[in-house]
Amino acid sequence: MIPAIVVFLYLATVLYIGIFAFRRARGREEAEDYFLASRSLGPFVFLFSLFGTNMTAFAILGSSGHAFSNGIVTFGLMASSSGLVIPLTIFLIGTRIWALGKKYGFMTPVQMFRDRWECSHIGTVIFAVQAVLLIPYIIIGIMGGGTTLNTISGELVPFWFGGAIVAMVVMSYVFFGGMRGTAWVNTFQTVLFLCFGAIALIVIGVGMGGFRSAAQALQASPMSSLLTRERISPYYFFSYTFIPLSAIAFPHILIFCLTARKMNQFRKTVIFYPLCILAIWLPCVFLGVMANRVTDVPEIRQKQEARRVLATQGRTMEPEARDHLREESAGDDVIMILLKRYAPLWLAGLLGAGIMAAVMASDSQILALSTMFTEDVFAFYGGKTRFGETVQVQTGRIFIILITLFAYAVALRAPETIFELAIQYAFSGYASLSPLLVAALFWRGSTKWGALAVAVWTALAVAAVAVLQEIVPAPAPGPATILWAPGGVEVLSRTPGGTAVFGFMPVVPMVLISALLMIVVSLMTKKPAASTVAKYFGGQNR
Repeated sequence: MIPAIVVFLYLATVLYIGIFAFRRARGREEAEDYFLASRSLGPFVFLFSLFGTNMTAFAILGSSGHAFSNGIVTFGLMASSSGLVIPLTIFLIGTRIWALGKKYGFMTPVQMFRDRWECSHIGTVIFAVQAVLLIPYIIIGIMGGGTTLNTISGELVPFWFGGAIVAMVVMSYVFFGGMRGTAWVNTFQTVLFLCFGAIALIVIGVGMGGFRSAAQALQASPMSSLLTRERISPYYFFSYTFIPLSAIAFPHILIFCLTARKMNQFRKTVIFYPLCILAIWLPCVFLGVMANRVTDVPEIRQKQEARRVLATQGRTMEPEARDHLREESAGDDVIMILLKRYAPLWLAGLLGAGIMAAVMASDSQILALSTMFTEDVFAFYGGKTRFGETVQVQTGRIFIILITLFAYAVALRAPETIFELAIQYAFSGYASLSPLLVAALFWRGSTKWGALAVAVWTALAVAAVAVLQEIVPAPAPGPATILWAPGGVEVLSRTPGGTAVFGFMPVVPMVLISALLMIVVSLMTKKPAASTVAKYFGGQNR
């Protein structure tokens, strides 16, 4: 329990930071102060809180677990494209959102959409789609917290209790501290896991006998063949370049862009963001891969055996037995297992706190949902005018409690691994919504009906993927199960990791069809007033 106690002390620390932020803001119940920290974040806090809010359990536990099952290709799939696409979108879109928010007082992306396209209830539809798609990301944080505490305590802390503790701590400091508390906690957590990630890499690497010997042992291990048995197709690899488009479309990222004190703060963020991604993903992926050469840890041996049986006999098994083996072979907790094996107890606790820092980044998503609900629903439909700003803030706090409880209840039943849950739903859905931002900010001819078409298409596409994967069981590792191939052309198939359309992940057709719908529907429908278009682009409507 020593490592678990250290992690609990860490949780108490971040809770205090959030309460301290609440005390500093005491007496000020303005919505802009609570939800945007009065747009006053400095360059250091802005950079690390913006990066930290995007590096959740997916980046730490999900990446290492995926690398444990698939090899070093995990780094190429996500980290390489993210290091290029995310800073570029922050520079092109984040800066413009900041300028518009500063000029017109926007606090959420939906407020900008409503003003830009002169839409009202369509904005509510966009809010609903964004809210539903953000919930899987919050679930990921709770799952990561439960997994971390359960593993580092040697299963003395049950998964359900660990997830409850993390949900309670996050809910508390977001409830009290608002954006200021969330930003301070994210900054503290980002510094923590950047430092401890490097320490974990060195400590575990040395414990394995050194990086060279660990790699040589992996090469000689029978498990290495499982990492290369299923080659990543070019279509599958290319699909991952679309995933980082989701980052700028996430409401919590856009809302964080509104909190910067000055425009020039984005310059440092764009420069240092790729370096931060490298510092996080490289050690996590490396440790996930190297876990395959471990032979003296029962938990890892059990995962390896489950994966071997799944690869060799999975095609002949019943779907229920295959799913059970998948759960046993999941590697979301391999980093924590390696810490227990190769780090001293006190150091394992500190490193566990660093990992917990990353998996708790769901705080900003919870606050973003609260901000959107109070601004885009409560205030828009007259609640702020009728009851005042203080009641608006209190409504946001009540919403924080409700959404956290709901996410916790779902997290207890979520069967997917953290990596699959993020890729299949949260990332794909928000990538599909990215044409909304591009059209609103850079195309004067876009219309509210084009925006509605994108929102409805995204919701239907994500729902269709979820239903398909519920109806058709995932096959064992190996060739995909072809579901629809008219004329011999493989259109739709079920893969071990999800679904494929023409060999691509669903995110590719989702984004392309979203862009096409925005263009076609906007060309066919009435444009906003010339004065509205001039407000954003200057000149006259064309």
